[in-house]
This record gives sequence, C-alpha cells and structure tokens, in this order.
Amino acid sequence: MITVGIDIGSMSADAVIMEFAEGIGRGKIMSYAIIPTGWDSAETSKKCMDLALKKANIKFSDIEYIVSTGYGRVIVPFSNKNITEISCHAKGANWNFPSVRTILDMGGQDCKVITCDEAGKVTSFLMNDKCAAGAGRSMEIMAKLVDVPLKSIGEHSFQIVDKQAMISSTCVLFARSEVMELLREGVHKNDILAGACDALTSRVLTLLSRTEVQKDFAISGGIAKNIGITKRVEERLGLQAKIADEPQIIGAIGAAVFAKDTILKQREGGQ
Repeated sequence: MITVGIDIGSMSADAVIMEFAEGIGRGKIMSYAIIPTGWDSAETSKKCMDLALKKANIKFSDIEYIVSTGYGRVIVPFSNKNITEISCHAKGANWNFPSVRTILDMGGQDCKVITCDEAGKVTSFLMNDKCAAGAGRSMEIMAKLVDVPLKSIGEHSFQIVDKQAMISSTCVLFARSEVMELLREGVHKNDILAGACDALTSRVLTLLSRTEVQKDFAISGGIAKNIGITKRVEERLGLQAKIADEPQIIGAIGAAVFAKDTILKQREGGQ
C-alpha cells in the first residue's frame, strides 16, 4: 500500500510518499519533497507531488490514497481527504517518536503546542497566531535584515561579539524597526540574532507555560532546524527535545499515516 501526505504551509509545501506492507505496521518513507509555497497553492502542490514521485521512481497511479493538510489543504486538487495540521503533526510526531506526548510545532505563521495520547490522537492544543513574531516568518525577516542565510541564524546567534541585543517587541513590524535601529547603531549582526532568537524563545516558552510539558517532547516544523531556538528552549525547559532528521515533514508524514488508516477503515466497512 502506497499513500501520500501533502502539507501546504505558509512558507513551504511538503509531500511524503509512504509504503505500508499490506496496509499494516509502521511503514516506511519512500521519498519526500520540500519546496517554497508559491502564490498558487494548487500549482505548488502539483510541483511538490511531481518531485516526490520522481524521487520515489513511481507513477501517480501507484498511489492508493492522498491526504492533504496545512493552510492550503482544501486547495490541493488531487487529494482524497484533508485533515487539520494539528492532527497531522500529532500523528507524524507519534510515528517518529511513539513515547512523545507533547509536541511543539513551529511553523511559518504560528506556533502550536499539541498534546497527544499513545496513538497520536490530539488530546489538547494551544496556538499562538496573533503575530508572526512568534513564528518562522520573523526569522526569515531577521535573516534578510542582517544579510545572513536563514539556515545559519542559529550558529550566528551563539557567536556573540559584544553582548546580546535586547529585542523586546512582540510584533514583527516593531521588531523589524528595532533591528534596523540596532544596525544603524553599529550593533554586530550576531548580537542582533542572539536577541532575536532569545525573543522568539521567550514567546515560545510563554506558550509552553500554559500546559504541562511532558519529559518526552518533540519539536517539529521548519524552526526545529534552527539551533538558536531549539537549544535555548531546551536549556530553559531543562529537557532535551526529540527532533526528527527532517522535522519539516512531520505534518506530511502524519497525513500519509492518516491516509493508510482511512484505507483500512474503508476496507473494514466493505467487508
């Protein structure tokens, strides 16, 4: 059985192709693709799907079921079903780390804290979607302002030259103005990025403080690749996070697992 999960987020689109032996077991990832989300979510989903199919060396007709998730989930023209990203991130985290009960998902536009049971079913969730200052978009803006590659922000944030800059704003527009002023004052970009990462970490910790974080917790989403955030979160929680090799595709993995579960339910119903 081959299924697909496709996650159309605010900043990236992710497709995961999974294969399950006779529809049971944990299954395996055959391939995945990550591309920037364009202005046309339907076209983006097609491009992402085509890339994943090419990597897996299979045809679209080989796929039995497709579940879409993310902000653009209802726009994916070839999906059989769409499921919320909250449910898919819980299911995907459970697939990677069965012991995890708390998931911190840090995406482009928002941050979510999800709790789940042993089956990866959501039991509760909290979301910070008031401002992109608490999400990946803020890091993208910071990277452009100080002219540092997005993937290098975390490393730079720990190489403080003078002292960590204070960026107290909770709004990405105000934060942008603060950073521009710091640059005019000659503050080193590393010190600015340290302040930016610390500010985002504080936002994340405020969200986490509203729930009971279990010892086994995972971090997913694009920002999970930013050690400037993940290490600061770990230090302030006093816990070590579980992070997948590719944390950006956790939602798509969950969607592919839901696709498998849906097929099995349909088969049971038909018997």
